[in-house]
Amino acid sequence: MNRTMKKRIRRGVILAFLAAAAVFAYAKREYIQQLPIGCAFKAKAVCAGVFISGRDAETVAQEDVGFNPLFKLFKVKVDREARSVTCSFLGTGLFAKKAICLEGLGPVLLSGASEDSLRGWKPARIAPEPANPAAVPWPMGDQMPEGPLPERIRKADIDKAVSGLFAEPNPAKKLRTRAVLVIHEGRIVAERYASGIDKDMPLLSWSMAKSLANALVGILVKQGKLSIKDPAPVPEWAAAGDPRRAISLDELLRMSSGIEWFENYTEHPISDVNRMLFLQPDMGAYAAAKPLAARPGSRWSYSSGSTNIVCRVLRDAAGGREAFWAFPRRELFNKIGMRSAVWGVDASGTIIGSSYLYATARDYARFGLLCANDGVWEGERILPEGWMAYSTTPTPPASLGQYGAFFWLNRGNPGDPSRRPYPGLPQDLYLALGYQGQAIIMIPSRRVVIVRLGMTYDDNWGMPKFVETVLGSIAD
Repeated sequence: MNRTMKKRIRRGVILAFLAAAAVFAYAKREYIQQLPIGCAFKAKAVCAGVFISGRDAETVAQEDVGFNPLFKLFKVKVDREARSVTCSFLGTGLFAKKAICLEGLGPVLLSGASEDSLRGWKPARIAPEPANPAAVPWPMGDQMPEGPLPERIRKADIDKAVSGLFAEPNPAKKLRTRAVLVIHEGRIVAERYASGIDKDMPLLSWSMAKSLANALVGILVKQGKLSIKDPAPVPEWAAAGDPRRAISLDELLRMSSGIEWFENYTEHPISDVNRMLFLQPDMGAYAAAKPLAARPGSRWSYSSGSTNIVCRVLRDAAGGREAFWAFPRRELFNKIGMRSAVWGVDASGTIIGSSYLYATARDYARFGLLCANDGVWEGERILPEGWMAYSTTPTPPASLGQYGAFFWLNRGNPGDPSRRPYPGLPQDLYLALGYQGQAIIMIPSRRVVIVRLGMTYDDNWGMPKFVETVLGSIAD
């Protein structure tokens, strides 16, 4: 077949698609609106998988976006030299979206921004610490203690429970567990990885990132640069008479700001959260433009938009874009040995604290240990005194005491603590949770931290039963 014939066929396919799309759009416009979101989702997932995690593009496409067969219609082109991924419908260039991976910042969706301007960004090069983790004792480094575990720990039972998370008894409903760590009294009791995954591979946080954004707020509060009770300094709300002007940083952290928001990923893809994450160059500005739907503090409603408004506030409080890029590494990651951690940013340069942190399972565990130890790391107070107590205090409108300040809780209804999300687990359990089954689980009363990473499409990987088994295998 000669080149002219190929061009005619290609043109015919495109024209046929456009004609079909026009009819389809008339009948159901929402489905057409999903196409650019789908292309953006896949471009970013493959970009992160290839250039952050070091996985191959085909595996990422099969696993990370395999929850919907429609993603097979979106074809990616990986440019390793430019560290970029472009995705379009059937590879035709229609609805094309591009993600680029910038040194020190993670993948960025262009979302209409100039690629040249983004490639001109110059993040400060700050070396991860410790420089030689193999020579530094855990938890700051990776040198593990010698000797057996205490007899009160039934390791065989824990290992069996961990193995169960990697078994796939139901091929139609796979768990796709990638990493599990169980830590007791600061020591790793169990650790396992899926085939192709290891302890040095950064993996996506999804909404676990919100809890780390909480820590950045705490650090700036400790430095006297922010106050959680004052009105949040959001430019879009500054006009006299704007009812959003009274919204506090505390209410944003607690998801009780009253700002209108629709958080749904798969059942209703044309949602506020998907539009923000995959189509908007400035995610904080998009969320901040939303109107007030309820009186601030009167209603709890989960919102990734609130987190990205907070991240814009953090950026400004830290001294601007470039200063804030360096802030998490200097003030949090390097202080607790999170060498692998890298935060994704939007096309305005603001970190996407709602969803896009990449780190190893051990690094997520280090963060869990920091929180479980009241924000103190090896004798140094990283978070303000009382910050974790504040963060794990239930938000009043959350009727089951299930949410604090960017952390999920198990506190229960104030009048009836038995009415809580996980009745069989301790009340002081709290969690950083992310889409598709990401979890950092902290139980201070039992001195236990658990990390589970995976790609469980319905989120249900059996968390309550697993935690109950672990706790039952450790005598007080």
